[in-house]
Amino acid sequence: MTQTKLPAAIDVEAELERIAQLYTEAGGVGINVLNAIGGQAENLLDRLPASVRKQLESATIRALDHAMSAAHKSRGKVPDQAAWLNSAVSMGLGAAGGAGGLPTALAELPVTTTLLLRVIEGVAVEHGFDPELESVRFDCVQVFSAAGPLADDDGSDLAFLTARLALSGKAVQAIIHKVAPRLAVVLGQKLAAQAVPVLGAVAGAATNYAYTSYYHDMAHVHFGLRKLAIEADVAPEDLNARLAAKMQLLAKA
Repeated sequence: MTQTKLPAAIDVEAELERIAQLYTEAGGVGINVLNAIGGQAENLLDRLPASVRKQLESATIRALDHAMSAAHKSRGKVPDQAAWLNSAVSMGLGAAGGAGGLPTALAELPVTTTLLLRVIEGVAVEHGFDPELESVRFDCVQVFSAAGPLADDDGSDLAFLTARLALSGKAVQAIIHKVAPRLAVVLGQKLAAQAVPVLGAVAGAATNYAYTSYYHDMAHVHFGLRKLAIEADVAPEDLNARLAAKMQLLAKA
């Protein structure tokens, strides 16, 4: 009689340890970026003209709208790339955007947002999720609601891992408008960094590298937890609480 081989048991605690370590290390590069450009995140937005600060949220919504369409359409033409290549392309975009100061940085914003979203979609596919599904595209945008690499995050943004809106035909637009205010601040810091006199191109390349690395890691956290919840049959809210506890222990270590 042929015996059916049972799937190996999932070590939930070990996987949560790995994800917690990834989450904790994801923002580290942002600190180095800030040191390199000689600024502090809380002061960066003050460098932007008042007119630009007022338009940040609407500009972010436009960038996300553009990114959702462009990133999704590009999947049939351009395959997912290795992380190092995504970082290299992002750095090139950031350097070009920063070279001309604020005007070119603003023009570069939707292009970089598209690249970031495409990177997040690629991670979703890597974890076995179908980006054609609206729920997965919803999750890809939801990753943006995590603190950006230039923010000082104490772990309070773990709520993004399990947050949900009622899925409907307008679900993606709903999440875009929910995420936009938070992302506007994050992208505003990036724009301000690129507007630094003389160092605009260098800051643009550095910040784009930080953003690409950060959201790549955060996508692995998000979809890694989603996959773990499914395979281990554990409620996402339970995993979220256990992950938060592990991160607190890592912070004290």
